[in-house]
Amino acid sequence: MGKIARIAGEIMKYQGLYTAIVTPFKNDKVDYDALQALVEAQIAGGVDGIVPVGTTGESPTLSHHEHMEVIRRTAEFAAGRCQVIAGTGSNATIEAIDMTKEAADMGVDGTLQVCPYYNKPNQEGLYRHFKAVADSTPLPVLLYSIPGRSGIEIAVDTVVRLAQDCPTITAIKEAGGSVERVNQLVAALPENFAVLSGDDGLTVPFISCGAKGLVSVTSNVAPAEMKALVDAALAGDGCKALELQKKYYPLMKGLMSLDTNPIPIKAALALRGDISWEVRLPLVPLAEEKRAKLADLLKSFNLIG
Repeated sequence: MGKIARIAGEIMKYQGLYTAIVTPFKNDKVDYDALQALVEAQIAGGVDGIVPVGTTGESPTLSHHEHMEVIRRTAEFAAGRCQVIAGTGSNATIEAIDMTKEAADMGVDGTLQVCPYYNKPNQEGLYRHFKAVADSTPLPVLLYSIPGRSGIEIAVDTVVRLAQDCPTITAIKEAGGSVERVNQLVAALPENFAVLSGDDGLTVPFISCGAKGLVSVTSNVAPAEMKALVDAALAGDGCKALELQKKYYPLMKGLMSLDTNPIPIKAALALRGDISWEVRLPLVPLAEEKRAKLADLLKSFNLIG
């Protein structure tokens, strides 16, 4: 288990800013030099954790070897300076278990477990799936409910059952876009169970309702700025948090609306020269006519020259 996964025998807590980091490619292979530079930039920006090979990391198009090597290298590059939460979820329970066990041996601090996609299990199936994964590893589990991609959500009652029955299931990344659902989760779950926002643009309202952090796409290109936003919201400084939310909302919106994530955020990093423009098919790079709009947006926030 990672260096900071357990402190004084307690299970690591999920709180603060986590970057759902992109997977850079070069000539259709993972660019590990670029990945290392991205990890260093995130740590310099003060993030609390990095999440490799989630949705933003294009996990569906990586081979098993690539998937696990990205996790291994990210943990190696971070070297205990921030949490590393490995994206090892799957719509096949046995695959999720195998990848999670493998990642645990790489020194990561936790695991992100996405709601199974495509096969659309019922809530009992979801419960048994996540419980089987949790029973297979000592890693703290971050559930990931994203109905827009998986077709179903993890019901509040199912999250409560899992929290009661699985001591290592301690958090959920909530990417359903509903403040009301965050209210329901916070009301139903114990105080030490963390709800994290999965939507940059809803950071302040989610935290104001009791969420304890954010798993961010925008922080790939603006880690310090997003860290300041999350910290202000968590500190209860509503005026500062709202000011920062309003300031950076156009950036958040642009990065999520110009095309399917992670196409715009990879294009933003490419415009800075941090990575290549490459994404893996069936995704394609940001269209030429949208690149100028993105460049203007980044310039307005002094993120490129």
